[in-house]
Amino acid sequence: MVLALLAVAPLQAADTHWLDVESRIQYGYYTEDPRALHSLVESLATGDPHDPLKSYYAGLLAYRQALLAEAQTDRAAAAAAASKAPAHKNDRSKNDRSKSEAREMVERCVNSLDQALDARKDFADALAVQSACLDRLAELGTWRAPLAGPKSASQLRKALQLAPKNPRVLLLDAISDYEHPKPDAPRSCEKFKDTAAAFDKERANVDQLPGWGASEAYTWLGRCYLNNGDTVLARDALERALLIAPEFGQAKRLLSSITSG
Repeated sequence: MVLALLAVAPLQAADTHWLDVESRIQYGYYTEDPRALHSLVESLATGDPHDPLKSYYAGLLAYRQALLAEAQTDRAAAAAAASKAPAHKNDRSKNDRSKSEAREMVERCVNSLDQALDARKDFADALAVQSACLDRLAELGTWRAPLAGPKSASQLRKALQLAPKNPRVLLLDAISDYEHPKPDAPRSCEKFKDTAAAFDKERANVDQLPGWGASEAYTWLGRCYLNNGDTVLARDALERALLIAPEFGQAKRLLSSITSG
């Protein structure tokens, strides 16, 4: 029951290594620094293959790298559309390369988390992150896409059954719902609101391992409010996200779109 206890017990000295690894992954993601994230790949590829935390953080790292690669592609496409200029051959080549990198990273995420779950089948955090990576596989159209979608849903259900109050599980569930809305149904912000509250409760206690996600929860809540036209609540949520992680680029851009508009 070691991993189960990690969710509620104070971190031991040996766990501070993984806390540092998590902090470095998150900082690289927040600052949108692919090089900083790439520098961690080799260190997480070595070591005890049966250590579920090693495999978990290798998976989380790959997930973060994939999200940055996808965001780069999306921003390039948006810039090209805004300029109304014909796509240049070099731009298309860069976009294709970014998509290929994203596919490789989500494949690595899924495989790393398979190892984590082989070592600890009830590791809810690993199930939830693997669900997110499988969802990305389905979106990116890899050869595994037909199986990735159903398995993503299955892994997320398992995570929710195992840890219905785990804020990272709740966050990835809320993101999944938001990105795949039901037809003709309004996009509600309630799940993100509940998730942010769950993070507040977790952060009021001892340090957690894993412990990431609070700033992302408030950023998603802010994005949801903003998309629903509620700029006051959006600004409040984004300011809270930046209190937790002042360097979070996504939250900064969203807040800037409110304050400059």
